[in-house]
Amino acid sequence: MPRRVDHDRRRAEFAEAVWRIAAERGLEAVTMSTVAAEAGTSIGRIQHYFAGKDELLGFAAATLRDRIDQGVRSAIASAPAPPSPEVALRELLLALLPLDEERRALALVGGAFFSHTVRHPESSARYRRGHELIVSTVADHLRRAWRPPSGFDVEREAQALVALVQGLAAQLLLGHIGTEEAEAIVREQLDRARPGT
Repeated sequence: MPRRVDHDRRRAEFAEAVWRIAAERGLEAVTMSTVAAEAGTSIGRIQHYFAGKDELLGFAAATLRDRIDQGVRSAIASAPAPPSPEVALRELLLALLPLDEERRALALVGGAFFSHTVRHPESSARYRRGHELIVSTVADHLRRAWRPPSGFDVEREAQALVALVQGLAAQLLLGHIGTEEAEAIVREQLDRARPGT
């Protein structure tokens, strides 16, 4: 009986090969041949799933967003049940930090996409979509956690918190701060930013 191929799993394997190359050498090192070598397959096999490099990169970026989203949901779900809206907000922000090896690897891939986007603005839609989703998710959690008064700019606060987390992520990757310090900064900023405090 012929073996069934799990096409979704295959696509995910190619996306993960893109991530490994991007994390180590940057997105410029990603070609159909380097991905084939990393995945232990042929270029023709990859072309069976993706028409070209742009389509492969788009899928790898979308898969990265999904993996980050899964990590965030898992972190919130693992909080003491049921987590309060404030705890869920805090866990969301902490989940975006590279506090363990898996999230560090994902952050390096995200950094590669960011660096590529800075040099190739035509690909910015890919990166911008992921950023907008994160900001929108943080804003939704802010509304539930703080029930902000009229006049409080939730979107601006969400942008500021995401910028804080992105800056902390860079500092963690560079080894300038440790995980405990990064976690403390997030908690302190949430306390300072809460309306009425």
